[in-house]
Amino acid sequence: MDKKTKVIVCVAAAHILLSMMAMIIHSRKRKRNARRTGITYAPMHERDRTRIEYLNTKIWRDDTCINMIRMKRACFFHLTKHFRERGLLQDTIHMCVEQQVAMFLNTVGHNLRNRLIGTNFGRSGETVSRCFNKVLRAIGELRGELIRPPSLDTPTKIAGNYRWDPYFKDCIGAIDGTHVRATVPRDMEHAFRGRKSYATQNVMAAVDFDLRFTYVLAGWEGTAHDANVLRDALERVDGLRVPQGNSFTYLLVNDNVYGIMTIIYIYILYYHCILGKFYLVDAGYGAKPGFLPPFRGVRYHLNEWGNNPVQNEKELFNLRHSSLRVTVERAFGSLKRRFKILDDASPFFPFPTQVDIVVACCIIHNWVIQDGSDEFIIQDSNWPSNSHATSLVGQASEHAAMVALRQGIADQMWTDHQNYNGN
Repeated sequence: MDKKTKVIVCVAAAHILLSMMAMIIHSRKRKRNARRTGITYAPMHERDRTRIEYLNTKIWRDDTCINMIRMKRACFFHLTKHFRERGLLQDTIHMCVEQQVAMFLNTVGHNLRNRLIGTNFGRSGETVSRCFNKVLRAIGELRGELIRPPSLDTPTKIAGNYRWDPYFKDCIGAIDGTHVRATVPRDMEHAFRGRKSYATQNVMAAVDFDLRFTYVLAGWEGTAHDANVLRDALERVDGLRVPQGNSFTYLLVNDNVYGIMTIIYIYILYYHCILGKFYLVDAGYGAKPGFLPPFRGVRYHLNEWGNNPVQNEKELFNLRHSSLRVTVERAFGSLKRRFKILDDASPFFPFPTQVDIVVACCIIHNWVIQDGSDEFIIQDSNWPSNSHATSLVGQASEHAAMVALRQGIADQMWTDHQNYNGN
């Protein structure tokens, strides 16, 4: 090959190389321009309008609002307004606070999966998950505001009612535990599978007589005994607190002096209310300062009048104790009726999130209660009274002061009952 031919070949090769480079650069530029023109919000206005229309059709009528998000329209808007005013949730470019809260309530109200929520609201699964956690944290910030210690005044339900006043005038609520379905790693299931055939978490709560949760402790294993859960609640820095009286009475009763002196101590305990306030609890918690259980081993399903009437002071005490303590069972029943995530199939969230969901549901329950009752609140007249037995397994130890107080109340209650029948 001569020199001229070599020059021609080199020029041709350079031309081809330059042409290929130009084509590559042009192709990349076209792709870059295509991506830039694709990032536009104009087509999303119609989608946002569709999403708002879907939400409006569900929440602007009380019946569809209750069916979808488990609360009335006014209560829902008051809640979203509160989130805005507190700065806990904010509107975004394509999602308002109402949509965020509605997706959360729809999830916990019906135990729906993110995929279904995303389909209904026109959102991706990632958006649904992110909004769920954001709303869950916002609700958790309301815990100190909505789950508050009970009033120390005599409850309205007790005051003036001959069955409970004055015997329980220092009672500030009732405490019980309930089991909520849980999903945990397989190697931990044995600790969470107690009385149920499936894994559960043991949730202890205190409720006042207006069905408001005043304390909630969630996250214990399903096999945990109620007395252990209560002990943990009392030992926590921000745990359960019960206003008590002075130590003079405890000193007297703990001397274990019997006979005529015991009657004097009961008189001091009951008529002067030195022990202070107390909660009604199941027998499994045991009698201790601030916690008053029924008598153990005493029959239940009794009637104060008519068929199968009470025969002694212990049966009468247990009957009235049960009819008053049923408030906490009504609260749990109402909670699980409203939020199916607590009672349906096993949840699909990590266990720490499951614990937070239980507390969040109690907070929302309290919000609904303060905004007025609805169909999910079980009325007292519709709840079967005396429907629970007195457990005799794994009983906690009992404190002499509360045992004496219980006996004193039962004796006075029986005396008044007989005097009324005699007249």
